Amino acid sequence: MVKFDSLRSTDAPELGYLKDGPPDLVTDTVTIVDLPEGGQGQLERRVWRKLDMCVLPLATMFYLLSFLDRANIANAKVAGMGTELGMSSYDYSIALTITYIPYILTEIPSNLVLKMVGPDLMLPAMVTAWGLVATLQGMVTSYSGLLACRFFLGFAEGGLLPGMTLYLASLYPREMLQTRIATFFASASLSGAFSGLLAAAISHMDGVGGRPGWAWIFILEGLFTVLFGVICFFLLPKSPETARFLSPVERSYIIRRLKEGGTASKDDSDNKVNWGEIVATIKSPQVLIMFIINILIGTMLYGIAYFEPIIVQGLGFTGNRAQLMSAPPFAAAFVFSLSSALISDRYGRRGLMTIFFSLWSIIGYSIFLASGSRHAQYGALFLTVSGTYSSCPAIIAWMANNSAPHARRATAVALAFIASNLGGVFATWLFGTLSPAPDYRTATVVCIAFSAGSAVLAGVNWMYLSRKNRRKAQRRRELMMLGRREGEGEEKGMGDKSVWFVYNL
Repeated sequence: MVKFDSLRSTDAPELGYLKDGPPDLVTDTVTIVDLPEGGQGQLERRVWRKLDMCVLPLATMFYLLSFLDRANIANAKVAGMGTELGMSSYDYSIALTITYIPYILTEIPSNLVLKMVGPDLMLPAMVTAWGLVATLQGMVTSYSGLLACRFFLGFAEGGLLPGMTLYLASLYPREMLQTRIATFFASASLSGAFSGLLAAAISHMDGVGGRPGWAWIFILEGLFTVLFGVICFFLLPKSPETARFLSPVERSYIIRRLKEGGTASKDDSDNKVNWGEIVATIKSPQVLIMFIINILIGTMLYGIAYFEPIIVQGLGFTGNRAQLMSAPPFAAAFVFSLSSALISDRYGRRGLMTIFFSLWSIIGYSIFLASGSRHAQYGALFLTVSGTYSSCPAIIAWMANNSAPHARRATAVALAFIASNLGGVFATWLFGTLSPAPDYRTATVVCIAFSAGSAVLAGVNWMYLSRKNRRKAQRRRELMMLGRREGEGEEKGMGDKSVWFVYNL
């Protein structure tokens, strides 16, 4: 029998089987027997491969369907919805804005109750509920009916993205998180590509069942979401401890890794709403900086999501060709988003990724603004879409990585998405009314400024966290010289304020 004190050791053998079942989340050691030689790397690869195969596809589909059902209104507008319902640009902006009101209001409450209800129940319930509402959009015959559907769509869907981020942060160590977030977030760019392709195909159903083609876009995509949500009630695990596809040893390994990396702590076992932690999170300087960055990037993200097909149409592409030509920039964003996340997780550089892709976006928006060629402007969309969609996973992972314990992390992640949705509200008016089609000149200038602001603020946050890490490192050296071990002499619940917690840069 061996006491295994550090599962990160390169010399550690693979775990055999637990003597007394899975360890508690806060135990200091794992008691194991039967240790095959040289199998630690095999165990690690097997554990994360199982999680990636069983959880990530579900999370990816959740977000793909979320973005598809929220943003396909742009494709429906191109397919004739605006004309049939008598909508002006102002009406379109109102329809988009009303989605965000319940969306923003539900994000913090949803994240705070997620652990109490269980992500295995709450996340599929959200998917099923908004799928029903999305389907009903295809049945509306008036503008007021559309507004009602958009309100309840936001209400049902509001807690999904912060909830999924928090859920993945409870399954993966900090250094693995951005790649996983990018995997499901990249599905937003895929949804942009699929949405155009699907809309082009579904539009041919115009007149079937007495419904116009744009209505079938809502109906078919919404019904698929309902079906997928129901299936996921039986597939999504609640936590590593309850994942049926993991062995007891594999569950214990994950729990240990989460504890060692600062993701899990003793305070995470408390399911109660801690208002003190909520206030502490809101007052945290890095959270406030990231809140502003999320507003800036959110404006660009939702401006692209809701208006890219309309921008493409304004470049001279019409009908189904406009739907088809809106897809390639999103496909490119998918590739760049995943590639940059792998690099960021490998080297732990969320801030650098944010700065790089903010500058990347500036180049794209500048080309779009300065060029008079529709081909150059269409090419610029590859830069702007890729830059924006690649920045978002880095920002989300950065926010989740640097907040602990659970209540603080839940609040920080929810605040990130509140900020991005506030940016979405601004985007609906910036692109819809304040900056008329087809050139969107004012919106493009604002996006250049917002990209620059994101780069500057990411740099400020990077320097702030670097300074905090240096101070913590000095204090750790002093404590170790006194013979102190991690957690000794500190108050309970210090979380990311602990000198032993190292901020991710």
